[in-house]
Amino acid sequence: MKLQLIAVGHKMPDWINAGYADYVRRMPGDLQLALTEIKPGHRVAGADGARARQLEAARILAAITPGAVRVVLDERGTQATTRELAGWLENWMGEGLTPAFVIGGADGLDDSVKAGAGKLFGLSRLTLPHALARVILAEQLYRAACIIKGHPYHRD
Repeated sequence: MKLQLIAVGHKMPDWINAGYADYVRRMPGDLQLALTEIKPGHRVAGADGARARQLEAARILAAITPGAVRVVLDERGTQATTRELAGWLENWMGEGLTPAFVIGGADGLDDSVKAGAGKLFGLSRLTLPHALARVILAEQLYRAACIIKGHPYHRD
């Protein structure tokens, strides 16, 4: 199963790239996590960022695999335990669906991205730096994969 991660932002710090790459490397062979970085929209000082979000939305929607389940990360989304996340993955695997996890940029996501989401998912009620959210999500997907595979990485 291919897992998509579509994230606004590029030129991440080395520690973000290293953390993300570590969890991608650990993923079981039948679960691949593929990152698509979306170039941020141009922001104008003093503006609300709506135009940037619209540009990013077009790029995000174009990057999502047709037929994928859009899982949009949002602090107001459904929060889940890692076991619940593993259950979602198992269900999607059983249905032959590709989940496409979406992380927005500095000004969040345009409503058009959220509107078509199969799930709004909250990693935390805290507002996380978007770069750090990549690493946390990658770790949680790895942990969920370990639960599915019966690997002892996760301990309740």
